[in-house]
Amino acid sequence: MLRIVVVVFALIAAAYLLLRLARELGKADMDWRGIVFVAGFVVLAFYLRHVTEIGGLG
Repeated sequence: MLRIVVVVFALIAAAYLLLRLARELGKADMDWRGIVFVAGFVVLAFYLRHVTEIGGLG
């Protein structure tokens, strides 16, 4: 039961931090195309690593 409470509390804290971060980033003048490009590149790298099973730490 204690583990469930800790996990729920951690999820609530993470959601709060993500919402606060999104609010602050919305106020800033940022290059969103560059951020989306970098995020897409990282996602593609993880996807290709999963599909080809090449790379990794072990």
